[in-house]
Amino acid sequence: MRKLMILLISVLMFSGCTPKQAEPVSQTSFLLNTISTISVYNMPEEKANKIIEDTFALCSEYENKLSKTISSSEISKINSSNGEWVEVSDETAELINLSLKYSEISNGKFDITISPVTDLWDFNGNGSKKPAEHEIAEALKHVGYENIEISGNKIRLSDPKASIDLGGIAKGFIGDKAKEFMLENGVSKAIISLGGNILLIGPEDEDPLFSVGIQEPFSQTGVLFGKLYLKDTSVVTSGVYERFLYDNNTLYHHILDTNTGYSANTGLNSVTIISSSSADADALSTTCFLLGAEKGMELIENTDDTEAVFITDKNEPIYSSGINKTIKFETVNNQ
Repeated sequence: MRKLMILLISVLMFSGCTPKQAEPVSQTSFLLNTISTISVYNMPEEKANKIIEDTFALCSEYENKLSKTISSSEISKINSSNGEWVEVSDETAELINLSLKYSEISNGKFDITISPVTDLWDFNGNGSKKPAEHEIAEALKHVGYENIEISGNKIRLSDPKASIDLGGIAKGFIGDKAKEFMLENGVSKAIISLGGNILLIGPEDEDPLFSVGIQEPFSQTGVLFGKLYLKDTSVVTSGVYERFLYDNNTLYHHILDTNTGYSANTGLNSVTIISSSSADADALSTTCFLLGAEKGMELIENTDDTEAVFITDKNEPIYSSGINKTIKFETVNNQ
């Protein structure tokens, strides 16, 4: 899993305290290749802890199905099947179908078969360098969402050298499943933080809204560009500052252009999406970044119940029409 599975959390959370419970019951775990925290409000500690533990376990179950880096996962089985059909769970089929929807919407800008290219890049520092041009050119031959064939719960890659990486959408999908599980178990107010994916349950009507911070690109963690005031929604941020490397004084970031195999240069530093579906927000954050400000914002304006804040490479904000109408946003740092 790729996009936001990093230790740097790009969205920071703050919430108002309530008379019922001044502090939530919280647990933190290294999950989905990132620091993940779940906080539950207004519930007895023992019960809240049990729900959090069960939610983390559920997330791990999905990770074990969807992560291409786990050899026993359903995605790994598809990738290693040499073009043969692989039967997968309902959830894996659902997520691949949703991914293909965003591939079609974006004309292939969002493409979960980018894996042969992303495998060449190492954005973890420690002297990492960009891949050779011939390596990228060869890998690009095996990128194309049209290589994915679906028949019910059976999936195959028509190109045996193609491979799937759900890192641009899986964490949002898992977050949605986690939120659904917590609601079914009586949670009325909570924050689910899976790295850069934030899901909110509540707050209740008498409580203040949650304040969700958007980090200022390339600043230290905790330096905010602005704050959103929200309830019962999901927030996902993708940015060039999350994972990157320098090679010959040139910055290369982890959001790759499916046409070139190199970092996309669209004039944006970050994209934050607000949507009731974290899976949709996850896919849209990457898709809009790859489309650029004009086409990305056009997509947001044509997507129901979805808002966005883009930050350009000049550190200037671009808002969708619902920001400061249906959703309050305020800049806080050097704006």
